[in-house]
Amino acid sequence: MAYLGLLASVLTLICVAQSSESATLSLRLVHRFSDEARVSAPGGAGWRWPSRGSMAYYRTLLRSDLQRQKRRLGVRYQHQALFPDEGSDTFSLGNDFGWLHYTWIDIGTPNVSFLVALDSGSDLLWVPCDCIQCAPLSGYHSSLDKDLGMYNPAESSTSRHLPCSHELCQLGSSCKADKQPCPYNISYYTENTYSSGLLVEDKMYLTSSDGRGSIQASVIIGCGRRQGGGYLEGMAPDGLLGLGLGEISVPSFLSKVGLVKNSFSICFKEDNSGHIYFGDEGVPSQKSTTFVPLDGKYIYYIIEVDRCCVGHKCLEQSGLQALFDTGSSFTFVPQDIYKRVSLEFDKQVNASRADFDGYPFEYCYKSSPVAMPDIPNLTLTFAVNKSFLVVDPIFNAYGEQGQLAGFCLALQPTTDILATIGQNFMTGYHIAFDRENLKLGWSRSDCGDLGSSTKVPLTPEKQPNRPENPLPTTEQQSSPGHAVSPAEAGRAPTGHNSSAVSQKEPFLHVCLLLLLMTQFTVFSVG
Repeated sequence: MAYLGLLASVLTLICVAQSSESATLSLRLVHRFSDEARVSAPGGAGWRWPSRGSMAYYRTLLRSDLQRQKRRLGVRYQHQALFPDEGSDTFSLGNDFGWLHYTWIDIGTPNVSFLVALDSGSDLLWVPCDCIQCAPLSGYHSSLDKDLGMYNPAESSTSRHLPCSHELCQLGSSCKADKQPCPYNISYYTENTYSSGLLVEDKMYLTSSDGRGSIQASVIIGCGRRQGGGYLEGMAPDGLLGLGLGEISVPSFLSKVGLVKNSFSICFKEDNSGHIYFGDEGVPSQKSTTFVPLDGKYIYYIIEVDRCCVGHKCLEQSGLQALFDTGSSFTFVPQDIYKRVSLEFDKQVNASRADFDGYPFEYCYKSSPVAMPDIPNLTLTFAVNKSFLVVDPIFNAYGEQGQLAGFCLALQPTTDILATIGQNFMTGYHIAFDRENLKLGWSRSDCGDLGSSTKVPLTPEKQPNRPENPLPTTEQQSSPGHAVSPAEAGRAPTGHNSSAVSQKEPFLHVCLLLLLMTQFTVFSVG
């Protein structure tokens, strides 16, 4: 039986200053989960508070203590980086699979393979399971070397349904009993696109980058019994791997148990291949910018762009907030900024406008393999003189015989105030999502294996003769990836608040030091 010793709720410290006369300071300490603290909290009396003595209360205290120990002592994680047991490779199959990037993962015992889309705009890992309404899982042999998988929790010896009483069951209040399996229902940005079913805990198989063999990690999986919208029309037919900030995401589980650092990286090559690594924080020489909160919470990987630049001209009042979303194939910016960037691009490019049937992009131009014009650079600038040069801001257009006929500015407008940086603008970069420090890092890369990737020039090379790839449909041009906020699969955004202490008299510093020294928690196990 475990006993938890807590610091007394009220403590009076007497501090004596060695000066001409003595000074006494009395400080009242209030426990952060007390009724008094509840009233003063940001959410006031309505703030969700763990009941004193409950399991949630002690779990919260323990989680806080472990985080303090990590900050104080530094954590030795078990592995430098992990990747799916089937390999770190990612790839895009173009129009056949909705222009998203995918990787193979294995889950369950015995293990079953799934081809899941990579989505940093949502949290939950879900796969087709005990299907009522799912996409067809056969007929893809022209694109794949094996069949897509179907998950059945009853056939996995390591699976267990998540009860409605679990802290990550967001829809638990709709359950009739605490032990009932927890339902989930996520609506995504694309119209009528959703996944629903039950939450299950099971094993996911991973491999260590340091060659220490296979690892089985417990993760929460959405048993996706019913899908709709884009998920029935080619996007993610075999499931989706949510990589968001929520506690239910795979990166959260891997870092919480100390397997790897709380980060992951993705690299997309220009030939539609790439890599994913859990625990990778990027390289020391990378540039970085901090994530910014949405409505005061860190829910998505959102960055603050100071200005958008075309060629050598940076447009005034072109700042925006943008979601870095691997689940979006293309890039979207608010209408007013889209128009200004497009007009400046049109002014600088030395080519005649063209209209290609079936292409959804507005600013398209004629060209040929022997007469490809210089393409103006497109750059996003950030604070502290940092910038993100888009490697290839165009989408090539091909004729009926597969010959290069022209190109389009691969940028689209959105009515949202939030821009979306999709996979096409991430191409050619090693992108590190540092969740622990709430930073996005990027460095130009050829996307080789972790530790062997070579640096490449910042200036993108011209590639007029890309292999032919079918056009995205109009629906696939819309951003499919991130879940509508709030997602209903148990998102628990991490808050990062800092506090500062005003500099007062010298004796006050002594007292504050003593207060810090008294913060402790004692555990005994009997």
